[in-house]
Amino acid sequence: MHSAAKSSPAGDWPVQNLVCVVGAPRCGTTTLARWLRDHPSVQLSSVKEPHYFSQFDLNGLEEDELRETVRHEFLGRYFTEIDPNVDMLADGSVSYLYTPERLLPLLRLWPDAKFIIGVRDPIELLPSLHQRLSYQGDETARDLETAWRLIEDRRAGRKIPRSCVESRQLIYDEVASLGKHVGHFFDVVGRDRCHVVVFDDLSSDPAKAYEGMLDFLGLPFAPLNRTRAYRARHGYRFGWLQRLLKRPPVARTVLAGEKFRKRVASAPHKEPSLLSQKVMAARKALLKWNRAPAPKVHLRPAFVEEIRETLQDDVAKLGRLIGRDLSHWLGRNDAKASMDRAA
Repeated sequence: MHSAAKSSPAGDWPVQNLVCVVGAPRCGTTTLARWLRDHPSVQLSSVKEPHYFSQFDLNGLEEDELRETVRHEFLGRYFTEIDPNVDMLADGSVSYLYTPERLLPLLRLWPDAKFIIGVRDPIELLPSLHQRLSYQGDETARDLETAWRLIEDRRAGRKIPRSCVESRQLIYDEVASLGKHVGHFFDVVGRDRCHVVVFDDLSSDPAKAYEGMLDFLGLPFAPLNRTRAYRARHGYRFGWLQRLLKRPPVARTVLAGEKFRKRVASAPHKEPSLLSQKVMAARKALLKWNRAPAPKVHLRPAFVEEIRETLQDDVAKLGRLIGRDLSHWLGRNDAKASMDRAA
């Protein structure tokens, strides 16, 4: 962590409240965060996922040091100029769902902070997550079933790609254990601070999901932008080139892109040099050339049942936590329909 400065571009401590879209990954969090960004009363961080509070453990800091550190390293880095006309600042870091204890200092600074949690059927979440990690250069196993067979090795710290930034995201059964993590998150930060959005609802009735989120946050209604597609799925031609460009082994502050540089650079607001601009332009062109349509995902029925069996207790726990029947996630629609007919 960089040392705190005497002053910050963010100025005095903001009066705005803070909302975090905390995960889970591939559960519509990009859509939710950008809905917030488009709202006139909200300012989203300049990098959608700073991962600041999950990356740094601030629990041991005294009040003055905590405030100055967050003022400089979080607000000064990701909210350079806070709009005085907005009521709420927003952070879209999906890693926060898995590290709720790291958010306790956040609650000391923003006692009324709120959290948006997205959840999704693991049979949809896991292939989407695998494709995203592959595209980012964190995953080298080219299909989900192969990656799933590596879970125990990776849990033990083996067979983790050198290009992977955070190995915990490769523990697919753990990432998808949403009942476990949502329950723990509720316990740590408080259920009343949290609003859960089920991906089924986000897909079937986005306007209703949007209005429900605004109501929870106490934000005035604003028209929903329905024209923008978020986080389209992409594949790539050559994996080695994708990993080199997305997760370069050297010169990461230059080659890994603007978002990574903003997270780690000692002077994140400094304009890049002419050479850096040329390197970034070439990198962007190569990434575009290497892009290909995302491959269609085909999961063997036996593998689907294996995932469901592994996660069935967790899905049931999640359903109890949020008061929803999620049995269709377990492929029990036909069985339930038969029972209904028999009744």
